[in-house]
Amino acid sequence: MKKILVPIDGSASATSAIKEAVAYVQAVKDAEILFLQVSNVNQLSINACFTDKVLDAIAEAGRAIVAQAMEMVPEGVMASDFNMTGSPAVAIVDFAEEQKVDMIVMGSRGLGAMKGMLLGSVSQYVLENARCPILVVK
Repeated sequence: MKKILVPIDGSASATSAIKEAVAYVQAVKDAEILFLQVSNVNQLSINACFTDKVLDAIAEAGRAIVAQAMEMVPEGVMASDFNMTGSPAVAIVDFAEEQKVDMIVMGSRGLGAMKGMLLGSVSQYVLENARCPILVVK
């Protein structure tokens, strides 16, 4: 497994997933981490129109989350980052397929307003729909 996707949202659970992915990649030669931050603009924009200023603030928040994740990557570990907008659960599954990732390492619960009973709704969706192995981290 050489290409590891780590969806990030700034939550403590995502931070734990980053640590797990970094440890794994350090143990495997030539592996890389792909960080994916998805701004859930669809949920935020329920019947609303965003101004450019609001959209810029959302994008900046996403960039800050990615920057924080990249700071956790030690020298010598290959990592790249991606920002998207849309439904996080669907975006993660689609991105994993498009990028042909070998594994997804993700937190069990993110910062979403609505949480599942045992797992967050995003992690539950990814578990049910992704076609690659998934490590869910608490």
